[in-house]
Amino acid sequence: MAETSTDRLTSTNVEGKNIGSVITHCIFDMDGLLLNTEQIYYEVTSEIFARFGKTYSLELRSRSLGLRQHESAVLLVNETGINMTADELRKERHENNLKRFPFAKPMPGAMRLVKHLKKHRIPIAVATSSSRESFNIKASNNRELFDLFDNIICGDDANVKNGKPAPDIFLAAREGIGNPPTNQCLVFEDSIIGIQAAKNANMNVIWVPDPMIAELYPGKNGADEMIFSLNDFDPTKFGLPPFDEESDSV
Repeated sequence: MAETSTDRLTSTNVEGKNIGSVITHCIFDMDGLLLNTEQIYYEVTSEIFARFGKTYSLELRSRSLGLRQHESAVLLVNETGINMTADELRKERHENNLKRFPFAKPMPGAMRLVKHLKKHRIPIAVATSSSRESFNIKASNNRELFDLFDNIICGDDANVKNGKPAPDIFLAAREGIGNPPTNQCLVFEDSIIGIQAAKNANMNVIWVPDPMIAELYPGKNGADEMIFSLNDFDPTKFGLPPFDEESDSV
């Protein structure tokens, strides 16, 4: 019989450091972490900026990661000075993104890790700043992945009052998977603002950044561990069941 999260009673170490409590529940960001949608956001925004002779710099892109769409649009308009209102930019980005979201694919290692956690009955949730409408379109051709999750929280859900770096979205995701102690939750994030939100929720967090963004912000930036692919995650470091041999493929 597969081991359950409640069967594991010992605390664990990461890089020799005691993280305090055994990990019993996992929460995943979506864009750029489970799905390759950040590339879609980048392409759509770059095309809009090009009309105004602007480029979507890596630094600006890194600052918009993890924000809800209106917050992101406000940031981009203020920083670039393009001749659009934040609402106009948000609307155009949204319409163009929706056309491309159905083509989004899982990131390397995402299916492997999620299937592994599900097999071992580790409660798992998605916590995405995306709207419910956007999530449904992104997930439409990725049902095999998202049907494995026990709870999915979106940025426009009623119980998410404040966006990241506020902890609201992770606390809401936690409520839907049994409301465990926050320090028994492990969050997977690709953005620094997401790391901050997870830490504000008193949760452990793995940072899985785009390598180019990691070069801009050296170090772990408050995360408990940094990896460059979900394929690099070692569950045993956090007291989670080891990968089975048959799970070794991506």
